[in-house]
Amino acid sequence: MGQFTLIVLYLLVLGCVWGDEHNHKYRKNEEVVAWMNTVGPIYNRQETYPYYQLPFCHGNSAIQHHHETLGEALQGMDLINSGISIRYLTDSTDQTLCSQTLDSAATSLLRAAIANKYWFTMFIDDLPLSGSVGLLKQQEHQGHEVYTHKHIVMEYNQDRIISAQLIMDRPVVLSSHGSQSINFTYSIQWKPTDIVFEDRFRKLLETDFFEHKVHWLSIFSSFMMVLSLTGLVSIILLRTVKSDYARYDREEGPIDFDRDFGDDYGWKQVHGDVFRQPPRLMFLSAFMGTGSQLVILAAIVILYTIVGGLYAERATILTTTIFLYAFTSLVSGYTSARYYTRWGGKDWVRNVFLTAGLWPATVVGVSSYVNSIAIYYASSRAIAFSTILAMLALWLFVCFPLTLLGAIVGRRWTQQTDFPCRVNPIPRPIPEKLWYAEPLVIIALGGILPFGSIFIEIYFIFTSFWTYKIYYVYGFMLLVFCILLIVCACVAIVSTYFLLNSEDHRWHWVSFMTCASTSAYIYLYSIYYYYSKTKMTGFFQTSFYFGYTAILALGMFFMLGYVGHSSASLFVRKIYQSVKID
Repeated sequence: MGQFTLIVLYLLVLGCVWGDEHNHKYRKNEEVVAWMNTVGPIYNRQETYPYYQLPFCHGNSAIQHHHETLGEALQGMDLINSGISIRYLTDSTDQTLCSQTLDSAATSLLRAAIANKYWFTMFIDDLPLSGSVGLLKQQEHQGHEVYTHKHIVMEYNQDRIISAQLIMDRPVVLSSHGSQSINFTYSIQWKPTDIVFEDRFRKLLETDFFEHKVHWLSIFSSFMMVLSLTGLVSIILLRTVKSDYARYDREEGPIDFDRDFGDDYGWKQVHGDVFRQPPRLMFLSAFMGTGSQLVILAAIVILYTIVGGLYAERATILTTTIFLYAFTSLVSGYTSARYYTRWGGKDWVRNVFLTAGLWPATVVGVSSYVNSIAIYYASSRAIAFSTILAMLALWLFVCFPLTLLGAIVGRRWTQQTDFPCRVNPIPRPIPEKLWYAEPLVIIALGGILPFGSIFIEIYFIFTSFWTYKIYYVYGFMLLVFCILLIVCACVAIVSTYFLLNSEDHRWHWVSFMTCASTSAYIYLYSIYYYYSKTKMTGFFQTSFYFGYTAILALGMFFMLGYVGHSSASLFVRKIYQSVKID
């Protein structure tokens, strides 16, 4: 009974300690934990290593590891209690953290870190701080200097911490040979402020960068592009399709001996083939299901971030995205099965497995390659086996069952033959066309306009993700996302009309790939961005950059392909419903 009481008291005390950090409220003299995170080259954001992999010493307190969310584990965060004694509203001056005796190997490790411009990150009350490991001087006898003093200035408002600033000081020259003893110290300073707790993250946002006139101008130009494009598409298609209807109705009338029978041309001539089952239906169905899920997932995450301000919390966006992806698996199963059944697919079980595993397999394939490199480099970015098991369990017990449920519902609620035209038993031969009407040319040119509407926003997103800026203008992202979907729909409709009007009935994959080709332009832009806008170096960071950019491009491939093909399907069905067919 006594042991049980001690355990309960220990859990209560532990709960109180964690409660203070989570609700961000402190009493005077209450402990404030400073968590050390990772260290790595300043220009290689993803190349991170555990902070104590460098020969830094720890304070007198016990070493505590802090893992909280799945997103933190996937981002390689390894929070360890720094041992710095911080008491709320209690100043400290020149306190000794620890003393460390460096041998030649430890000194060489620190010298290499300073030469590669290593810096570290830490957190106090969920506020990020960062500082340089040392300073490299070119003067003789003053080469590699390691900072030995941390001066932390914190602002508070009543019982809450508003901001934290880290100043590194007192550099000590590292000896080039032999052992060396170094004392590490710290100081804590508290300052009152009038800033309220709800606005404390605004100091971390770089408004001059994200709200620059160029950003506003790009949004405005993209919006004008959408207006112009939708207006042009509406005018051209309404007038052109209307004239096509008039010509076809005239041809269906009494015999006109003045009409040349060579005038029979256009999209009506392929009415017997336009609703023919598309080739590789299984893959197209899985692509459509994956794309529909990612479109809805992206919209929900953007809206939720705007409403909830998820960017202000550590790794919350990634954690939210993972769980929302799991619960939106119902959408992918429904869309894929509905599409597969409508076009006459029979092997629906295989379709379910392909749909449920397509995107996870893609992500796992790229992540496994990148994770192998992280393990080889002993990086904190290496995903732990327990995290991999958690992701596998999430797929097995949430993603796959929901995909199966969505497939059952989609299959039950879909009629197989609901097309406005019968399909001829023999496919109609495709006539020769001019070079610019070939499907490959249409696909290659189709991705230019959608990419042109978003490439400025991609620059801001890349700059945020691959550097240390916090992206917070999710209202801009939502607007650009809507613009992108509208542009893709317009491009797909125009491309499909031109293809059918040239009497080519292979519109299914063309409409999908026309918009999906935007992903190729995004990846090409990422190559340009890497060489012209970043200072990344090394095989480790390069693999991370191009690996995870490939995942982004593949996600855009499925999303935009789904939007393009869905828009083209509605357009094709509409025009063939409104024309008289014998």
